[in-house]
Amino acid sequence: MTKLTAESRRHLRTQAIKSFLRRFLGHNGAWLGLLALAFFLVLAAMPGALVGPLQTAITATGDFLIPPSTQHLLGTDEIGRDVLNLIVHGARTSLTIALVSTVISLIVGITVGMTSGYYGGRIDAWLMRTTDFFFVIPSFVLALVITPVVLEVIGRGGDILGFRPSLFVIILVIGSTSWAFVARIVRSQTLSLRERQFVERARVVGTNDLNIMVHHLLPLLVPQVAANGALVVANAIYTETALSFLGLGDPLQPSWGTLLSLAERAGAASSGAWWYFGAPGLCVLIVSLGFVLVGNALDDTFNPRRRAIP
Repeated sequence: MTKLTAESRRHLRTQAIKSFLRRFLGHNGAWLGLLALAFFLVLAAMPGALVGPLQTAITATGDFLIPPSTQHLLGTDEIGRDVLNLIVHGARTSLTIALVSTVISLIVGITVGMTSGYYGGRIDAWLMRTTDFFFVIPSFVLALVITPVVLEVIGRGGDILGFRPSLFVIILVIGSTSWAFVARIVRSQTLSLRERQFVERARVVGTNDLNIMVHHLLPLLVPQVAANGALVVANAIYTETALSFLGLGDPLQPSWGTLLSLAERAGAASSGAWWYFGAPGLCVLIVSLGFVLVGNALDDTFNPRRRAIP
């Protein structure tokens, strides 16, 4: 067998990347999803530079629940704050919660799924029964039950790892209850990969199990995890929005869900203040749709069987 030179490997890697980008960007929804996500990521990255500091105090102008105008592009809320200001700052909170909780979910799901699929036997049975529990019960229901209990235990004062307690708890709860789907996918892939010849060769030369899973199996699982990870982010956004809407968010660091909750309490729907509840609701919808489109594009790109389906 001819051994590839370093230059040949770089050339093959470059060709693989170009082929991936061509297939991914050729997907109908990829560009739309990427543009939507890029727009909101820019908002989340520099909210202060775009709309100034977060408005938390009641204004003295008396401009309460006024519709969109040249002065307030998205109108004002029930205490006179600019809704655009709240939306842009809420983007950072909502996306931070969704992305960090997704990272936690992926770490747990990959660890459980890979361990279960690689070892099999009793370990597989025990881990899959635990996964089934989290899979059967919706993550939102678990989060709704667990979040207030944890908040009551740790309190709402001070910061935890740079997050306010309520936001930290929401991140932790979403991340620790929404990993079952990823674990199932990783397990099924690992069951197939562990029988491959390169794994057998690694065992023969004395490579330990952890090394095999991290250096041999995990790189092959990344494409599938990335495709489904985008869908996990969309689910995390919905879960955070619902929890904050029910009053479990932090009003001092508002998210889109918190704004929807405040709009509902202010009677925005019944008073015709459509901009108050419509703007954050539309943001949640667009960002979630963006992640779904990117996830579907990644899945079609990595999965040749799906590409073959007309």
